[in-house]
Amino acid sequence: MTIELVDGKAGVAHISSEDKAIIHQAKFSKSDVVYDWGDAFKCSMSSSNRATVGTGCASIQGLDWHITAAESVTISNGSQGMKRNDIICAHYHRDSKTGNENVALVVLKGSPNATAAADPTIPSGKILSGAVDAYMPLWRVPLDGITVGTPVRLFTPRGALWDSVTLYNAKGFTVIRTGMMMLVKYSGNIGNGSWDSVQCEYVLPAELRPPVEVNAMVCVSNGQTARMLVVNPNGTIRCANMGAAGSNQDCVGSLCYPIP
Repeated sequence: MTIELVDGKAGVAHISSEDKAIIHQAKFSKSDVVYDWGDAFKCSMSSSNRATVGTGCASIQGLDWHITAAESVTISNGSQGMKRNDIICAHYHRDSKTGNENVALVVLKGSPNATAAADPTIPSGKILSGAVDAYMPLWRVPLDGITVGTPVRLFTPRGALWDSVTLYNAKGFTVIRTGMMMLVKYSGNIGNGSWDSVQCEYVLPAELRPPVEVNAMVCVSNGQTARMLVVNPNGTIRCANMGAAGSNQDCVGSLCYPIP
């Protein structure tokens, strides 16, 4: 039988990690996700050979895992005159005999190169297709000779589904993140010249920007002047007259878009 009430009582142990992975992928994402919890896996070099990864919560291909106390991994020594990139990953493994599963931090070592470092290849195993190993990249650790550089984050932490945070509220603009949605509002006035505009001082960080330009019409009290509220893929936000000269009367408008 191919129909299963996963969360229902069956009289026998029947809920598998595969069940939860399928449901989590359908609800949230097939992609690996790091959530904004704990230290969000903050990484620092505690010594030239040790990287420390802080607490955090994540999902690898729909399977949830977390770190509740800081973990450390070893970074191999660099070589004089050579550049190298190492990648700190979460490694999922399933024992093919017992079926037992676990997640641990590992370091995938890059190949030394005299001119330019390249990331090592990340194995692409799919858990729901039967792979016993899968890797979730977290941090890049660059090495230049024997010098270890600052770790580079390879993920964007995702906020909780319903958390609401006001990111900016000044000079007529209000920018709010609610879960996986962004709300942008403008209430005020601008110049009455052709294409006059007012730009928000706040620039959206990369993880909150739309992939394409998002805009909405803005209402003016006289009901005649057309204005547009615009959020650009580069993170800038502005409200502008559309074409011909407008008025300097107050206007108000808002727009929302999903976070990619």
